Amino acid sequence: MASNRSSISLGVRNDKKDVEERPVFAPKFDSDGLIPAVAMDADTKEPLMLAYMSEESLLKTLEIGEAVYYSRSRQEIWHKGATSGHVQKITEIRTDCDQDALILYVNQIGAGACHTGRSTCFYRAVDRASSKDPAALKFTETDLSFDPDAVYHK
Repeated sequence: MASNRSSISLGVRNDKKDVEERPVFAPKFDSDGLIPAVAMDADTKEPLMLAYMSEESLLKTLEIGEAVYYSRSRQEIWHKGATSGHVQKITEIRTDCDQDALILYVNQIGAGACHTGRSTCFYRAVDRASSKDPAALKFTETDLSFDPDAVYHK
């Protein structure tokens, strides 16, 4: 999806039917100016991570063809892989019916998507068979793909 387009804009949101049926990308940002974006592996369709995008980061993503998010904790634009080298190359962006959520199909470049050193941020599942209170988690991925301390210099 590398486009390197110099001028990109988003569509105007009109009535509900118009947003649902018109072939114009007019995302709905929440009261904080953000939209949730799930990054999924373009080949396996496995979820890699959930992040948020601002209008600025979404436009940058469309421009450069790599995932650029908004860090709610740092209150800043965050180009995925700028520190780690684990870039997400966009192959497709999908939006839901009312355009208030995104799925980014990506080719994950580098060892992993998660800052914990795993290939995905979704490395645990709710253990529905467990009778523990509070509800328990079980690991679906235990091996690290990379050393996060070395990559992020913690």
